[in-house]
Amino acid sequence: MRTRTAGHSALALLGFLAASFAVSALGGIATASSINTWYPTLTKPSFNPPDWLFGPVWTALYIMIAIAGWRVWRRVGFTDRPAFAAFGAQLALNLMWPVLFFGLQKLGLALAGLVLLWISIAVTLRMFWRHDLIAALLFAPYLAWVTFAGALNAAIWLLN
Repeated sequence: MRTRTAGHSALALLGFLAASFAVSALGGIATASSINTWYPTLTKPSFNPPDWLFGPVWTALYIMIAIAGWRVWRRVGFTDRPAFAAFGAQLALNLMWPVLFFGLQKLGLALAGLVLLWISIAVTLRMFWRHDLIAALLFAPYLAWVTFAGALNAAIWLLN
């Protein structure tokens, strides 16, 4: 385990949080154009959660994503390039989904993107597991939520 100074570690945590919330903010920009116009007109399945639930869930998930990345960084720095490449890929694919679903209104393409996101989350979880069990476990709720989101995306696509 590499030791880091408290200040260096705190700055790194802020960096991981900034990266996660940058993805969130950019996704929010892509979502904003459709959330009150196009999205409410879609037929949704009975298991569609209330709209107010998405914000708190994603906020918690973005915090867990950042903490997981930071925990692995504290252990190995960026020496495990494949693990951090997977981490970066899941962030990029995470951003891609609201662009496809809300921005471009391409439900089928968004579902395909969600499958890629799911795979990248699972790969990151597995790679993080080698370094830090807690970091890997922090990715488990994210994987579960994206599984649910995939079912929801598929149902909305089929209903519309």
